[in-house]
Amino acid sequence: MLKKNLSKLHQAMVFQRSNSNNKQKANQSSFSKEKNDDIDDNSGGDAPHHHPSTTNQLSLDATYNSWLVDHPSALSSFERMMKEAKGKKIVVFLDYDGTLSPIVNDPDSAFMSDEMRAAVHKVAKCFPTAIISGRSRDKVKEFVKLSNVYYAGSHGMDILAPSRVNVKSTDGKNCLTAIDNQKGSEVLFQPAKKFLPEIQEIFAVLEKETRKIQGARVEDNKFCISVHYRQVQEEDYETLEKMVKSVLEKYSDFRLCEGKKVMELRPSIEWDKGHALEYLLESLGFSNTNDVLPLYIGDDRTDEDAFKVIKSRGQGYPIIVSHIPKDTIASYSLCDPSEVLTFLRRLARWRRNSSSRSMSQIWGVEGYLNGL
Repeated sequence: MLKKNLSKLHQAMVFQRSNSNNKQKANQSSFSKEKNDDIDDNSGGDAPHHHPSTTNQLSLDATYNSWLVDHPSALSSFERMMKEAKGKKIVVFLDYDGTLSPIVNDPDSAFMSDEMRAAVHKVAKCFPTAIISGRSRDKVKEFVKLSNVYYAGSHGMDILAPSRVNVKSTDGKNCLTAIDNQKGSEVLFQPAKKFLPEIQEIFAVLEKETRKIQGARVEDNKFCISVHYRQVQEEDYETLEKMVKSVLEKYSDFRLCEGKKVMELRPSIEWDKGHALEYLLESLGFSNTNDVLPLYIGDDRTDEDAFKVIKSRGQGYPIIVSHIPKDTIASYSLCDPSEVLTFLRRLARWRRNSSSRSMSQIWGVEGYLNGL
């Protein structure tokens, strides 16, 4: 199954140029939309937040409460969710920025708290856990500092996962490399590997050009390039946008994507966080079973691809992190990283309590307590 998926990926590595051009045209309006969507999206970090009037706040609260009807809180729904999960195998997937860490002005300062790290560590001891981020894999691993989770960087274009196929060396077609480390045999999967020379070239050009825009930051995320404009003056947005698109025009195999105060240039291959989720499930041995519940928590529009995969499976928990109403296909919601922390703690505690109840039923309460 894995080889079949990789073969399918190879056949569709690069979109037709017409599709790429259509997507770039669509992005012309998405940049303006992003500026509006992100106005109230700073409460999780250090960026300035201008509080609306009381009337506007009441209206926003009413809208948010209405939105919660379709995307109920994962905290208030926790017991029902876990009741449905009984007897199932939960696999946890987490975004990083805006989910495990707050959104901040400086992308290099998006540190997760020690409390969050401890919570993720406990969850990973109970369930297979992976972090799928737009950051480079090495960078997100440096932030998280945990060895018991799997990492997928560059929106899933750089995955280190358990080996489920016999790979002895770099495979140019399937972009697989076998690695032996403390976890045993693992496979490094990099479907956009052939684009690395062009990515480095684009990064050098953008880094030079964006110096003309105060506050602009260019981040090398290995298989994608992020242009941050959170600290750019609003009157410079259009200039920066034109600058980025001008560079992109010279590289037909790349496309422009939008995130929270960030423009991203990525190779035009059919691969995203949803594909990464499927790849990890298969690598972990959970692709062909009906008793698996993927649980994915993320805050960005790039996470919608993973939500879509979970929805298509017909079981699992796609959870959006947002304190404002937004378009999403997620089934549940959490307000901000602090609620993510609470949810993860409850999830680990639920598993420990479930295990305790199971053992007490097998041994008898008295025998189980004596065994502790």
